[in-house]
Amino acid sequence: MAKKQNPPTPADPTAYTHQDKRPYIPSETEAGAEQFNPKVQGHSTHLLDKNPIIHRGQDPELKWLGKYDHEGGNQPDYLKLDIRSLYRHEHIRPQELMSRLYRERLAEANAQLGLFGQDYQQVDELDKPLSYYQHHAAWENRLILGDSLSVMTSLLEREGLGQKVQMVYLDPPYGIKYGSNWQIKLNNRTIVDGKDDDLSKQPEQIKAFRDTWELGIHSYLSYLRDRLLVARELLTESGSCFVQISDENVHLVRNLMDEIFGSENFVSLISFKTTSGFDSNTLPRVGDYIVWYALNKTVVKYKKLYEGQEITLGEGNAKWLLLEDGTYRGVSSTEKAGLVTIPTNAKLYNPDNLVSQGAASSPQPFEHLGKTYLPPANSHWKANYPTGMRRLADQGRIHVAKDSIRYRRFSDDFPYQLIGNLWTDTATGSFTDEKHYVVQTGLKVLQRCILMTTDPGDLVIDPTCGSGTTAYVAEQWGRRWITIDTSRIALNIAKTRLMTASFPYYRLYDEAGQDIRQGFVYKEVPHITLKSLANDEPPATEKLYDQPEEDKKRLRVAGPFTVETLQSLNPVAPEELETPAEELESQAQFEARVFAGLTASGVRNGAKNEQAVFLRVERRASPALPAEGYWRDADGRERKAYFLLGPRFGTVSKSQVNDAVKECRQLGDADWLVILGFSFDDAIENREQTMNAGTFQVTRARIGEDLLQEGLLKKDKKAASFVTIGEPEIGLLRDEATGTATVEVRGLDIWDPINNRLAARSVEDIAYWMLDDDYDGSNFLVRQVFFCGGEKGEFKKWRAKLDGQASATAKKKAEQTLRIELDEDAWERLYGFRSHPIEAKKGRQVAVRVISQFGEESTRVLTL
Repeated sequence: MAKKQNPPTPADPTAYTHQDKRPYIPSETEAGAEQFNPKVQGHSTHLLDKNPIIHRGQDPELKWLGKYDHEGGNQPDYLKLDIRSLYRHEHIRPQELMSRLYRERLAEANAQLGLFGQDYQQVDELDKPLSYYQHHAAWENRLILGDSLSVMTSLLEREGLGQKVQMVYLDPPYGIKYGSNWQIKLNNRTIVDGKDDDLSKQPEQIKAFRDTWELGIHSYLSYLRDRLLVARELLTESGSCFVQISDENVHLVRNLMDEIFGSENFVSLISFKTTSGFDSNTLPRVGDYIVWYALNKTVVKYKKLYEGQEITLGEGNAKWLLLEDGTYRGVSSTEKAGLVTIPTNAKLYNPDNLVSQGAASSPQPFEHLGKTYLPPANSHWKANYPTGMRRLADQGRIHVAKDSIRYRRFSDDFPYQLIGNLWTDTATGSFTDEKHYVVQTGLKVLQRCILMTTDPGDLVIDPTCGSGTTAYVAEQWGRRWITIDTSRIALNIAKTRLMTASFPYYRLYDEAGQDIRQGFVYKEVPHITLKSLANDEPPATEKLYDQPEEDKKRLRVAGPFTVETLQSLNPVAPEELETPAEELESQAQFEARVFAGLTASGVRNGAKNEQAVFLRVERRASPALPAEGYWRDADGRERKAYFLLGPRFGTVSKSQVNDAVKECRQLGDADWLVILGFSFDDAIENREQTMNAGTFQVTRARIGEDLLQEGLLKKDKKAASFVTIGEPEIGLLRDEATGTATVEVRGLDIWDPINNRLAARSVEDIAYWMLDDDYDGSNFLVRQVFFCGGEKGEFKKWRAKLDGQASATAKKKAEQTLRIELDEDAWERLYGFRSHPIEAKKGRQVAVRVISQFGEESTRVLTL
């Protein structure tokens, strides 16, 4: 059992951890072993009723093409979903990465870091197949690459997360003509809207998310319906689902969600401001909408959020003045205009109603200042009579009008107001925040949704990750999170954003036990009311859930999280004739989409003038090389390539590549062998192969994951993306004197098919690289990370925060702390191509993972 860690000193980077557990799932290198697990065997599909609300006939129903498999909807109609496994790709613990940037103080620091990932390393190899989904590991948040429908189905069926998610936030493509572009480079966020061919010299820009759908709005509605159906199954009884949408399709989304959640579970339509206005021929659009539904509105979790109430003289609770001498008057026109100030010590108030409907059982005459007042007919005093009324009078709360009395509600009784469903203050919160991704929701919008409907420790899912704003906000407020995206660019931006994020440390209610589920210590404000004054009770208090107490002496970073991928085992062999007809048809459609993309946009490597667009692509009757294609080089000569097309839901294996290389060598008539796939065995490398007639180049090219999404085929096939994966040159430098070794990334080579050469690219094409300096062959634990091609200014800002924390602590803890200042050498390496020193133990494995600006990655394993 792991030794309990001591509470961190104020100088240490800290992170919130969760006592919840998560199912033990296989790593990428263990893919396939789970097939022998009882949870997996015989469970390959999941059926969901497309009409989950029983009282369907009570509400209007939205019809669209392809809604039902059986036209007319007269018989049960089910959504059939494939159940696929999720695999762990990386383990990231920002607290460890941060700690390595401080000078070493005690050996215990390294000992604590050694505990990282132990839940996965301690499982015996023989026990692993039966341990998947049965054994539980410590909770880690999750970034998952894959189609959200398949991922959520896996979470539901494989991992048993049904009715365990407190909130789902879905930010889908807004509509069939949505103009935003996809960001194909991590460090380029200045995308010109609506132009597929707006390419600068190096970074390419292509359309995102296939926003123009094959069947227009019909495909869009099916896409959204399917994901909402699975999301509904994941939600707890008190859970909420938010869908962010523009005015183009908000009416359709509202109707669709009525059908899935039931109209009785509609909670609110939130309007929020995004910018000063989008271009329009008529009224400019200045905001978007969030449609909020509960799984069960009668028990939905909801916490009131408040904002400071602005005082405007002459309005609200600032219409009258109670002067210091006890006299009172209305606010004057000159005071309203700001020409004169109100008198010193004057109190602002509003004369409010003092009676309620319904006659009292007996008369209620009340004498005040020598005059007797009675409540109007069929009404009674709000305060209990006569004691409560007298208390109000004694406290100066009675306002005398011409022929009646009223209750004085002072402006400082409760200087807050409940936040409603119109958010006009989100434009500043959204667009002055630093932008990480082309399409990015503001922090304040997500923050309010999370704080209204969840508690610390609750689980939040975002099926449309983008820049990771939901994960970032959930992490800030101590919620568990899972976020999903098909874009490698999006996930890499989210990953780096979370790795480098620093957060306020909010004091835990259970500081001793560190149980975050007990919540934070929140600021509480008194809420003085007529009732509390009349009954001589202490005023009620309201918690401000967005203002927890902050310990400014402590530095907090993101908690541990994993990066995961959605795959299946190996592809079905072509010679297996018992493949279901519907699966064969689906595979044929997938191949057609891939081949259409190759002839429209070709294979790209990031440089505008090095894009190989194929003149034609022809099928071949060979399992190893199923297609061949022809392109023209810089001299106009026609050249030939063979294609190996990897599985739709799997990894291209080394044996598949070996068979393809062997056949390509035997044929001897090609210049290029392109390995197309969604993921690749780490043992596969780009290299030049020799044949009798010369040589040919073998190159891996990543297929855009969005081609997996049925119904998401963009009419403009030029938007399809096939991006080559560069091969990093890795060196190992040994220092015999210190007994250490250093890893060095020396470059990134990418094949240029137009000029028929292997070209070394600029180091700026490497976004960042990571190291597991004690790799166990199965679990990639990110122990070192280095940022190369990003913007150095970002890390200067980050470092400044850390320097401030360190120096402030040093002054107070100098006697107890040994050199806590940041290690200057480590910081210099952080923005470079050489690792921190590694103890050179014989046989030690070091895994190096290099990520390009295009989100593509290569992994090499070195042995010391």
